[in-house]
Amino acid sequence: MMRRTTILVLGMMVGAVATFAASQPWHVSGAAEAAGNADTYRQLNLFGDVFERVKADYVEQPDDAQLVESAINGMLAALDPHSSYMSPKNYRDMQVQTRGEFGGLGIEVTMEDGLVKVVTPIDDTPAARAGVMAGDLITHLDGEAVLGLTLSEAVEKMRGRVNTPIELTIRREGADEPVDITVVRDIIQIRAVRSNTEDDVGYIRITQFNEQTFDNLKTAIESLETEIPNDKLKGFVIDLRNNPGGLLDQAIAVSDTFLDRGEIVSTRGRNTDESQRYNARSGDLIKGKPVIVLINGGSASASEIVAGALQDHRRATVVGTRSFGKGSVQTIIPLGSNGALRLTTARYYTPSGRSIQAKGIEPDIIVEQEVPEELKGATTSKGESSLRGHLQSEAGKEEGGSSAYIPPEKEKDKQLNYALDLLRGVQVNSLFPPDPGAGVPN
Repeated sequence: MMRRTTILVLGMMVGAVATFAASQPWHVSGAAEAAGNADTYRQLNLFGDVFERVKADYVEQPDDAQLVESAINGMLAALDPHSSYMSPKNYRDMQVQTRGEFGGLGIEVTMEDGLVKVVTPIDDTPAARAGVMAGDLITHLDGEAVLGLTLSEAVEKMRGRVNTPIELTIRREGADEPVDITVVRDIIQIRAVRSNTEDDVGYIRITQFNEQTFDNLKTAIESLETEIPNDKLKGFVIDLRNNPGGLLDQAIAVSDTFLDRGEIVSTRGRNTDESQRYNARSGDLIKGKPVIVLINGGSASASEIVAGALQDHRRATVVGTRSFGKGSVQTIIPLGSNGALRLTTARYYTPSGRSIQAKGIEPDIIVEQEVPEELKGATTSKGESSLRGHLQSEAGKEEGGSSAYIPPEKEKDKQLNYALDLLRGVQVNSLFPPDPGAGVPN
């Protein structure tokens, strides 16, 4: 999600026009524009006719505001899975969430085939503790079917007073029967960054990109460098597994933490003059120490920006499995007292010009996590390419997701332990440390 408060002016559309006579370009263009406007007005008249007929003849008295909001949601849902309308309350909730504290269950969700799909449960939240998993499809909320609800309506039902329970009925891949999980609502206080020492390695887990992420990251690095003497510090593991993303400016700031120069990410909208490039500032906060980035099928959006930037510049070796593949930017457009619009306005590209939309970031070193037999099939993220109506990849063949399972026991975490062994020299791989000279030009 890109944090921008600029209100876009969308009143004028300019389309490509076929010119049949070079001597009459204005006449042809004007005629085509007039025809396009006429078609638009006819469609709007059709909407007005249907709206009035529903108001007049529906079996029960409908709510006008709800009809309009549903029409708006239907229009946006037809664009892609990430564009949506936020009511004034939902907009306020979103602003609170990006500040790092909100009420709810603690899951990142999207819509798939009319059901609520869990992208990832957020670490140390009621949903994660209750056993909700990435890839779960929520079919019922307290016995009420989700099918027919918009994503906003479903999310609203999952919110509620602190300490009140809600029963989620879940369809889980690999399970023969639906799974019922009761989750008790709580205040979700997101610790965007967690860190600890692994003897001679600094371990940093970034759970999401909210307004606190960069400041939390700086604090974590300072703390780790204090605990581990510089001559003993082998490097850092940056864990982005099951990180659903967040604010673009925070992804840029986190990438900049480890880069001394060069492009971090670029965004390109429909019009060429809307393209933007974001570059690193001088100064690598960890002074060139080795970095390994962990990703998996639950790593999406902003986390993919960080992994892609550090991978392209050969600043870090990326280890794990293919990421989710969400390569689009959503702009929040305030609508005054009427809430806000979350609209997909651009695709983003890694420094080498890669679009990861519906493809994901492929790790430098693939390490498959061993999944318990009873969870096989239940912990695989199908990725962006599985979402109905997703933006198509510009880079040819689309790719599915990968496992989003992280074992709770550290000794069973194959991906983390492989990264630690690489940094300590126990494991040897030609892709670590990466060759900076093979990266994109700075």
